[in-house]
Amino acid sequence: MTRLIDSINSPIDLRRLSPADLPEVAEELRDEILRIVSKTGGHLASSLGTVELTVALHYIFNAPEDLFVWDVGHQAYAHKLLTGRRERFHTLRQRGGISGFPKREESSYDPFGAGHASTSISAALGIAEALSKKGEGQRRVIAVIGDGGLTGGMALEALNHTGHLGRDLVVVLNDNAMSISPNVGALSSFLSRKMTTGAITGAMRAARDSIRNLPQVGDDMFRVAKRFKDALKNFLSPGYLFEGLGFVYVGPINGHRIDQLLETLNNVKKLHEGPILVHVRTVKGKGYEPAEKEPVIFHGVGPFDRRTGRLLKDKAGKASYTHVFADALIELAEADERVVAITAAMPNGTGLEHFHAKFPDRCYDVGIAEQHAVGFAAGLATQGFRPVVAIYSTFLQRAYDQIVHDVCLQNLPVLFALDRAGIVGADGPTHHGTLDLSYLRHIPNMVIMAPRDEEELRRMIATGLVIDGPSAVRYPRGSAKGVAVSSPIAPFEVGKGELMKTGDDLVFVAVGHSVGAAQEAAEIISSRGINAAVINARFVKPLDAELICRWAERTGNVVTVEENAAAGGFGSAVLEMLEDAGIEARVRRVAVPDRFIEHGSQEELRAALGLDARGIAHAAAELVGLRFQDRRAMRRP
Repeated sequence: MTRLIDSINSPIDLRRLSPADLPEVAEELRDEILRIVSKTGGHLASSLGTVELTVALHYIFNAPEDLFVWDVGHQAYAHKLLTGRRERFHTLRQRGGISGFPKREESSYDPFGAGHASTSISAALGIAEALSKKGEGQRRVIAVIGDGGLTGGMALEALNHTGHLGRDLVVVLNDNAMSISPNVGALSSFLSRKMTTGAITGAMRAARDSIRNLPQVGDDMFRVAKRFKDALKNFLSPGYLFEGLGFVYVGPINGHRIDQLLETLNNVKKLHEGPILVHVRTVKGKGYEPAEKEPVIFHGVGPFDRRTGRLLKDKAGKASYTHVFADALIELAEADERVVAITAAMPNGTGLEHFHAKFPDRCYDVGIAEQHAVGFAAGLATQGFRPVVAIYSTFLQRAYDQIVHDVCLQNLPVLFALDRAGIVGADGPTHHGTLDLSYLRHIPNMVIMAPRDEEELRRMIATGLVIDGPSAVRYPRGSAKGVAVSSPIAPFEVGKGELMKTGDDLVFVAVGHSVGAAQEAAEIISSRGINAAVINARFVKPLDAELICRWAERTGNVVTVEENAAAGGFGSAVLEMLEDAGIEARVRRVAVPDRFIEHGSQEELRAALGLDARGIAHAAAELVGLRFQDRRAMRRP
């Protein structure tokens, strides 16, 4: 059966259809998103909730002449399908396929890349200002923000600046109950749609001018009328805050009624009176019952059975590092009432929903506000508490100044739990956690740890909670090793690594997830007569100088291994230490190269970057003088 969307290769094709066809287009888009994401995984619930909104936006506005800036990008799958990427949509988040987020290099319909929250209004305002300066102010710029993005300080700063500049910017607030809680209904929706028509706005301007021109009393009457209008609008709608910031407020509008969306957006398009905020109410997961019932689970989801909604979980059945962290923190908090947990809008992603269930008064979700999360933790620490800030590696960089100024400068005992460190996989360059060792290592007072398995993760959390200063533990996305864990949890001695294997020809010095790959590499090169020692560093800062220097001096060949940027990372720390100690050794750093890494599976990317056992073995063999045709020669015996 031929679908309408099969004839849509650009928004031009969409606009050739009748408005009566658009609900069918929306259902076909929703079906296609479900069909593909159930196989590839992805950000499902948010995109299902914005299908009708996306159809209406592309029907009314003229992209790419008009520019859409999507916040985060979780909402943009329907946008991709309508803008020439339908035939490649099955490659979503696969290596060599299309990105799960808006990406400038991918399409002219993506004027600004995204992946982190709360950036859209700032970027859209910058674009609108640039267009104005270039004499292209007739082009409309539309920022679409939702999924809690408005809770981020950057978004609020941008709203304030937008009102100050007064540019013709349209901000669409996708309110799916994950951000603003709507408190009005059909009456306000009706008034907002009708109050944006040219006739009404023209009449309001005429009335305003007439009142002001009345002799002697005009200005006073105008102020009274304006106060009455503002009070009435505040009573009828939640837009008073936005109008106070200089926006024309429109809404709330039912985001699943295409007729209402078309009418409202068409009227908004004709307005040129400064910034406009269109408040659209949607249902996260709309049209797929499992996602509507469990929008958090289906926010970012792996492959699932579309018929039942059952997730196709890892057959190995091993606990994830996220769950290991949460269980360890709960166990430690039971013994120490000073322990509190903080996250920035990611209680499920970081595992802290389990901590919250056990200690609701000791767990804080501050919203998409990483800077505040760290400053808040610093304040708690000054009063004797032991705050644990659980944030993805890629998101913690947003709070860099607070880490330096509020925590480390004051040497406060805040523990940073960096989930998703290293190569994360299908979410790609916006989410890889490959910079944290570099941006944390040079900060005075900071202790940095990385576990090779779940037992070490548990012990490192305990270690961080007894250090009288700032510390960080970084751990990867995915399943742990399945090793036995001990209880009670014993801290490590700070700065002490572990010799896992002896050898005379070279030494692998690895940290975190890479320790296992280094062990496998040692086995591979043993078949070529290379006898390698293996050190599990455990600590990136302070390093176990005595252990590493001893084996570097003994073997004369050092291969450092990490899932972090080579620039300024763990390998750089080892090089600096060897230079300070006056030890002459040949060193090869196996790390992430100086570029942003594409999306793909973790296994594919590690192999491509030489971070798997074969790649590490190849680097070691080159260091000691062996040469091979290609890496396939470095097979495990």
